[in-house]
Amino acid sequence: MSGTITVFKKELKGFFFSPIAYIVITTFLLISGWFFFSTFFLYNQAELRNFFIQLPLIFSFVIPAVTMRLFSEELNGGSFELLSTLPLNDTSIVLGKFLAALAFVALMLLPTFAYALTASQLGDLDWGPVIGGYGGALLLAGAYIGIGLFASSLTKNQIIAFIIGMASCFALTVLDRILFFVPEGVLGFFAYLASATHFQTIARGIIDTRDLIYFFSIMFVSLYATALVLKEKR
Repeated sequence: MSGTITVFKKELKGFFFSPIAYIVITTFLLISGWFFFSTFFLYNQAELRNFFIQLPLIFSFVIPAVTMRLFSEELNGGSFELLSTLPLNDTSIVLGKFLAALAFVALMLLPTFAYALTASQLGDLDWGPVIGGYGGALLLAGAYIGIGLFASSLTKNQIIAFIIGMASCFALTVLDRILFFVPEGVLGFFAYLASATHFQTIARGIIDTRDLIYFFSIMFVSLYATALVLKEKR
């Protein structure tokens, strides 16, 4: 556990020494703010529905940009060999980096709470879906961070890691929109893989164990696969 905390502190601090982190945060806030305010004043409704509808799509591009350097940079710079000599197991390294990225995304989401405060001042805001939306956002972020970490562990090139992570997250995001191409026999399986569907259920304030199992399963599988890749590279 101490190893995980050590890696967590190192990586979280490293985020704020990287200019990419500030570019990602600024880009995220600009895009999410545009989606919120453009529809908020258009429909004159005190809700964050459109913000949460667009969040999976935004995350599919933003989160791979957050995770792309976490292993690729160390593999490219040779610091992974130094990391391998420390008394840290692969699980501690992976979990530490995962939690640091999740904490960074949570901090990135924090300013968007101003959208909810704005809506509550201008109308009668239903806080249930708002709380569900932010809870679902953290679960979705966790799943995409796991995928991004796995992509970053596969290559020394950060751009390639970003493309692999982005393509994987984007595919899960839009899967529910292309189900009419899927054969009926496997329709249920592919429908369950669609991340946006699970996220929107939670964002409506509905807690379904199938959605929780979905997100935690993606986290576990992707982090376990990342640990296996690291073990192979040692």
